[in-house]
Amino acid sequence: MPSAPVKDIVIVGGGTAGWMSAAAFAKIMGKQYRIRVVESDEIATIGVGEATIPMIKVFNSVLELDENEFLRETQGTFKLGIEFVNWGRIGERYIHGFGEIGQDLDSVNCYQYWLKMRQAGEAPDLSYYSINTMSCKYNKFVRSIADMPDSPLGHINNAFHFDAGMYAKYLRKFAEARGVQRTEGKIVKTLLRESDGFIEAVQLESGEKISGDLFVDCSGIRALLIGQALGREYEDWSHWLPCDRAIAVPCATVEPITPYTRSTAHSAGWQWRIPLQHRIGNGHVYSSKFMGQDEATQILLNNLDGKQLDEPRHIPFVPGRRLQTWHKNCVAVGLSSGFFEPIESTNIHLIQTAIARVINLFPNMGFHQADIDEYNRRTQFEYERIRDFIILHYKATRRDDSAFWRHCQAMEIPDTLQAKIDLFNSNGRVYREGAELFAEVSWVQVMFGQGLRPQSYHPLVDLHSKDEITAYLSDVQTVIKKCVDVMPTHAEYIAKNCAAKR
Repeated sequence: MPSAPVKDIVIVGGGTAGWMSAAAFAKIMGKQYRIRVVESDEIATIGVGEATIPMIKVFNSVLELDENEFLRETQGTFKLGIEFVNWGRIGERYIHGFGEIGQDLDSVNCYQYWLKMRQAGEAPDLSYYSINTMSCKYNKFVRSIADMPDSPLGHINNAFHFDAGMYAKYLRKFAEARGVQRTEGKIVKTLLRESDGFIEAVQLESGEKISGDLFVDCSGIRALLIGQALGREYEDWSHWLPCDRAIAVPCATVEPITPYTRSTAHSAGWQWRIPLQHRIGNGHVYSSKFMGQDEATQILLNNLDGKQLDEPRHIPFVPGRRLQTWHKNCVAVGLSSGFFEPIESTNIHLIQTAIARVINLFPNMGFHQADIDEYNRRTQFEYERIRDFIILHYKATRRDDSAFWRHCQAMEIPDTLQAKIDLFNSNGRVYREGAELFAEVSWVQVMFGQGLRPQSYHPLVDLHSKDEITAYLSDVQTVIKKCVDVMPTHAEYIAKNCAAKR
């Protein structure tokens, strides 16, 4: 019956996407639904999504995870933002910090007052007005203090670094304790119903057939169901996002353990640095059109902070998205739905939002097209706005030292991004459209950090005298500095609260 409830959920693929899906479904739906994860130990997961953004705390909160236990189990550390090195010009660096910049004055953003004084040469770097970015500078950390709403200490916004493989194992244990069944095996065939093309079952190498009502494709870049079986087209964005290869390698940890991710631009891409408790995750994202694999690997290995702990893994990818991430009775979650390089740590977040949309638009056996269309529409909007923010990092550069960066400067960009740049270039304004991921302060930090300079600032800033603005900004800066001074170091905070067993 079309109105009958969906009962059997089959998740194809484990890894971060599969076990996040299983854990969330099990927590919210309980044991009234049959949830199965089909995965093969023979198929490796990419497992490089080890840096997150603050919304991961919402997901962990819904699962009611103990945060200290979660960090111990995943060798996790805290993340207050991302440091970008050599992106505007070689030798320059800035921090994209999470959270607020100062306190607004008379309904005008703090950064607008700063912009006026900066243009006059009378204000320090924007990072001095954010507790997140100042904490990064001094390697300090403390969780936001809820009963201090009038202090910067009550507005610290953090995410996490963690071992993605350990996170998947942690969530597997959580899900299996709530009734999720795991089936080991390699899928060799997807069986479609002749009458309507819906997925009826997946067949394993052993011959076993696993049927279901709703299939969740967490098979990664292979897109076993949504791509191979159902033929949903993939939209290639490499004309805007030129990098198409990644190399990942861990190295030994070094002191201090920084509370931020670092992204260092090289001649044909960039290198990530993600500090965990037991190691540092490193990788080089690059364009194969401008650099060979051997050279890219050597650049990565030459720029490790500690002893190399494993052989480099090479990951080819195509930046872009699946045009339909939900089709018939199959929804793609994770890399099967699209791929962004991890420059702003969005891939785990996209798993999280996909799961939330599936739950919000959860179907019955009718699989109504209006629900599916709404899911796909919201997914498209989310992907396109994240795409624009990532393109900004490449387009807004003043580097001309290599063919790669000259290409990035000259490339055409989406109209939606150009409109944001034009608006910022006039009076430093940024507007967040609808439910797009990145807030105004994120755009401002990256735009200014990359070298964009507005012609002017918000006219209402001039309602205050120069002396009033100077005193206001000085007070913001002083209060933040005092708060950072009393915070423990990141390493001290971890040792006291969530240190993993060695």
